[in-house]
Amino acid sequence: MKIVVAYSGGLDTSVLLLWLKAKYNAEIIAYCADVGQGDELDGLEAKALSTGASKCYIGDLKEDFAANYIFPMIQAGAIYEGRYLLGTSIARPCITHDMIKIALAEGADAIAHGATGKGNDQVRFELSAAALAPNVKCIAPWRDAEFRKEFPGRAEMIAYAEANNIPIKASMKKPYSMDRNLLHISFEAGAMEDPWYDATTPADTDMYVLSVSPEDAPDKAEYIEILFEKGNAIGLRHENLDAILTELGDVKSTGTQDGYALLSPYGVMRVLNLLGGRNGIGRVDIVENRFVGMKSRGIYETPGGTILLAAHRDLETLVVDRESMHIRDSLIPKYAQLVYNGFWFAPERVAIQALVTETQKTVTGEVRLKLYKGNVMQAGRRSPYSMYSEAVATMEGGQEEAYNQDDATGFIALNALRLKATARQGL
Repeated sequence: MKIVVAYSGGLDTSVLLLWLKAKYNAEIIAYCADVGQGDELDGLEAKALSTGASKCYIGDLKEDFAANYIFPMIQAGAIYEGRYLLGTSIARPCITHDMIKIALAEGADAIAHGATGKGNDQVRFELSAAALAPNVKCIAPWRDAEFRKEFPGRAEMIAYAEANNIPIKASMKKPYSMDRNLLHISFEAGAMEDPWYDATTPADTDMYVLSVSPEDAPDKAEYIEILFEKGNAIGLRHENLDAILTELGDVKSTGTQDGYALLSPYGVMRVLNLLGGRNGIGRVDIVENRFVGMKSRGIYETPGGTILLAAHRDLETLVVDRESMHIRDSLIPKYAQLVYNGFWFAPERVAIQALVTETQKTVTGEVRLKLYKGNVMQAGRRSPYSMYSEAVATMEGGQEEAYNQDDATGFIALNALRLKATARQGL
């Protein structure tokens, strides 16, 4: 038997890799997707092979993740339950898509994942796999009674890893679970399972990875200008952008346009993550409703995504027709729910995305933002497709040819008809 295992090198996937090999007497192929988790990938292949895998694939999905998953979701304005920017949710279909390609190429009998039977990720992985390769079997060790009996908690998993010389970062002192990618990092479990637990205290500042606390952010505001084309950020302008690109190391400009450095979607996210992180932007602590029915508490850092979403929305207000925007906005809760629940490859998400794409034809222009101590403040927007007319909007006189205020009398009278009729019913 041959099994492709979704492998991160963390506690859960390291333990289940070895456990699956023993239980099924199987050849194990480790698969890890590079979706921008940074140095977490260092030494991963060697670790997978030493843990029992016969091969280890590391898929470079950073650009794919940014361009084909994060950016379309930003265009849709998707936020789950009004606060969560879907960082973990949107990575799962991207990872599964590439993992399925490896499984098919290797002739694997099954794929396996380390998502628990209580979480959302099991659903996201398996629904994505079902949509892409309906005949490939999915193994979920956490839903195996034998596995749960052997590992009733993280303490037993840590002990198993230590006994089998598997290096891990988790400990009983800090047993929380982390998931990082280009869009965000999440923290769950451990002390955070108490919703009253305060994770903003100085004792917990070392937990955060992508951002400083707003209190520790610079006292001077920082400005960033973003260039959009058809709803996608394609360039950035910042007074120290060259130094930022040098600091990042792996991001290069592909040229310039109107004073903006042109960047790939991955490059845009990397720069915005750095700027947002150092200004304390993008921290969210929420209790959310999981698809499987329970509530869970999670803490998220989404610095770059928070900035990009704010900029995109601001430009839309200038260039998108009112009713088109309202229709798109009415679908945001449904779209976000589909992403959260694992239906990225479902026909209804694809259909909504087509509508979103239609609304983005004129979302071209520039947005200027002010970043300061956890806040993203709009500081200007302009576009060749602007629907804003100063002649119409002005409060000054002498513009009656652009907007005749007398026309409002009939407009109000017609809209008042039904209200007056209702009032006359006397109910």
